[in-house]
Amino acid sequence: MERPIIFSIDDDAQVLRAISRDLRTMYGKEYKIMSTTSAKEALESLTDLKNSSDVVALFVCDQRMPEMDGTAFLEKAIKIFPDAKRVLLTAYSDTDAAIKAINDVRLDYYLMKPWDPPEEKLYPVLNDLLDDWQNDYIPEFKGIKLIGFQFSPASHLIKDYLASNLVPYRWFDVEKNPEAKEKLEVNKITREQLPLIVFEDGVCMHQPTIRQIAEKIGKATTVTHDIYDVVIIGAGPAGLAAAVYGASEGLKTLLIERKAPGGQAGSSSRIENYLGFPAGLSGADLTRRAITQAKRLGAEFLSPQSVKDITQKDGYKTIVLDDGPQIISRTVVITTGVDYRKLEVKGIEKFTGAGIYYGAAMTEAAACKGQEVYVIGGGNSAGQGAVYLSKFASNVYIIIRKDSLSYTMSAYLIQQIENIPNIHVLTDTEITEAEGNNCLERLHLINLKTKETSIHKAAALYVFIGAKPFTDWIKLDIIRDEKGFIETGRDLRVHDNFAKIWKHPRDPFLLETSCSGIFAAGDVRSGAMNRVASAVGEGSMAISFVHKYLAEV
Repeated sequence: MERPIIFSIDDDAQVLRAISRDLRTMYGKEYKIMSTTSAKEALESLTDLKNSSDVVALFVCDQRMPEMDGTAFLEKAIKIFPDAKRVLLTAYSDTDAAIKAINDVRLDYYLMKPWDPPEEKLYPVLNDLLDDWQNDYIPEFKGIKLIGFQFSPASHLIKDYLASNLVPYRWFDVEKNPEAKEKLEVNKITREQLPLIVFEDGVCMHQPTIRQIAEKIGKATTVTHDIYDVVIIGAGPAGLAAAVYGASEGLKTLLIERKAPGGQAGSSSRIENYLGFPAGLSGADLTRRAITQAKRLGAEFLSPQSVKDITQKDGYKTIVLDDGPQIISRTVVITTGVDYRKLEVKGIEKFTGAGIYYGAAMTEAAACKGQEVYVIGGGNSAGQGAVYLSKFASNVYIIIRKDSLSYTMSAYLIQQIENIPNIHVLTDTEITEAEGNNCLERLHLINLKTKETSIHKAAALYVFIGAKPFTDWIKLDIIRDEKGFIETGRDLRVHDNFAKIWKHPRDPFLLETSCSGIFAAGDVRSGAMNRVASAVGEGSMAISFVHKYLAEV
């Protein structure tokens, strides 16, 4: 834990050296001693100290200083550190000003100069003040702080990025948390400039982009090789497995992710059917383990970064990024997975990120405490999301068009839901409209059998209505099925244009696309099983085919 600060200010350098020496002698092991001859310089440094979660326990300040007197300094300083103890250093002629300061800035004590010997005239006074301060002191969170509006798409985007990348942070709702207002005042930021992010070193950014945040926290790495053996596009379970196996087998491996690692599985509150984890594990935990493993073995990770195209020339693949250098690789594994399908209903787009969320959005669960929450979708992801939200919400309603969850949800999850009293399943039901002012407040529902309509109070809606493959970015002649999933292996031969694209004497390998040396694995692949375990298996299997391809070129 960082040591609290004792801050001394005196324009007389000789006096400052003396007080600093005495403070270090007595308190140097427990407190950080800071000093300056400039009151203005001291004030400027206080904002940085506040942003970096440092704390001032005690100000020892001279009353007579040319830039501003000690009382004026303390009046400004206590707005930033209101709990710090305040001591004035005074001459005999300054006693009236010191007495007045007791009322004006709640001065704790004034010391006459000189204070020799300190064992009698300085330390007993400061010991009492510091003991009193320590009794009330609660260490502040040391890490990233995010200040914004709860129902703000921009705030949600940053929260989702930080949480998905396993970056600890503390959230301050500007409308509910009094500390949020204090941080805006300290940094001279208006509400119109939110969200504000304050980093551990005290640097703050208002309305930052995800790229700016990534660069600041060291997530946006740069490429180190001129040519890679394999570039993996997408850091879901399949991509992470490919990175682990590629790196462990000595391949120069680069993993590129446009958002955050883990994919849809990474946002899952609990994966209960993954082999070897009888009690289940969270998607975040699985992702953390996989990233650590891949990096330890030597894989490089580039995020957030989007790929907009792949080109081929002389057997080499060039990965064209949205923003950044072109990357050359001998092989590519596409593991971009799927995106949640958009709910095309009146009002949904308006409140996306402001009460309506796609996927689990666990970062927003705490805001649902004691509220009525809705989940639309009948798959395992929807069920897991409902179970997680039931720990916070007063009631969770699962909306499905069919008459039962049994068509699309695993039996163990259905049984779990039946045993949770505050989860309710609304069968044969659709949403027709979402309403609210600045955020979602109401949902219009219709019963598909009776045609009866109703309006329900809703604090949040989580959407899990199926997925579409993330393949729109691909411009290369990579054959896809009618839904956009990438075709691989022998299934390619049924397509009329396969012979025009494929010019090799051999058949494509099992996970190879219509472009040799480019493979697909996981949910993005046509015919995939849509299970975490199968995605991990395909990702690792893809590397074995990478080796076979590299052996023949």
